[in-house]
Amino acid sequence: MTEKGNDRPVRKVFTTRAGGVSLAPYDSFNLGDHVGDDPSAVAQNRARLAEVLGLGVENFVWMEQVHSNNVTVVDGPQANPVEVTDALVTSARGLALTVLVADCVPILLSDTTTPGHSVIAAVHAGRLGARNGIVAKTIDVMVEQGATPAHIHALIGPAASGAHYEVPKEMAQDVESKLPGSATTTKKGSVGLDLRAGIVRQLLEKGVRAIDADPRCTIEDDTFFSYRRQGTTGRQAGVIWLP
Repeated sequence: MTEKGNDRPVRKVFTTRAGGVSLAPYDSFNLGDHVGDDPSAVAQNRARLAEVLGLGVENFVWMEQVHSNNVTVVDGPQANPVEVTDALVTSARGLALTVLVADCVPILLSDTTTPGHSVIAAVHAGRLGARNGIVAKTIDVMVEQGATPAHIHALIGPAASGAHYEVPKEMAQDVESKLPGSATTTKKGSVGLDLRAGIVRQLLEKGVRAIDADPRCTIEDDTFFSYRRQGTTGRQAGVIWLP
């Protein structure tokens, strides 16, 4: 998926689990190097992603995602995953900010309205990170880097849906207290969380108005990796870059 526009000032892509070389249970386009998959298979998959997107492998910036609310600004290629962070922000062209997920919410943010100074971000919003304000904090850091909330476009990727994301009542209440709009009822009638709904509400409260969301549920749709559905599994990616 890409952000609309004749000159395509920014690119936004979400992958699926198809098209790679990894064997079960990571079959087949696993991009996570921390889940037990053969490292050579992951490297081949990442090289294939880079080739398809027309980027160099060295231009991808990965995160050591820890379900925190830490946001890191990067201005150049990184030899290793950025440590202990769950969001990346940059204004540098050619850097592919990458978020890995298997039920958590991937969010790609961009403000390309200021000539010569665009700001983009990739966010990993799991339950804890979303509860603790990773999305709002990322917007704040983007603003510090020159973005304007009303000019930011948010693309929210496939993730666990409220229809299938069951949690204990106390957990739902706790998340709801910090991320209003996220508590819900699943298809089974049990207590659940719809993190995307809570995130959309938070984005609106931060002044972001251009919001698109892929409604597909990773738990339900086996097009995607899902930790909830499979346990041991791979990771798909959200990628954003300024050409």
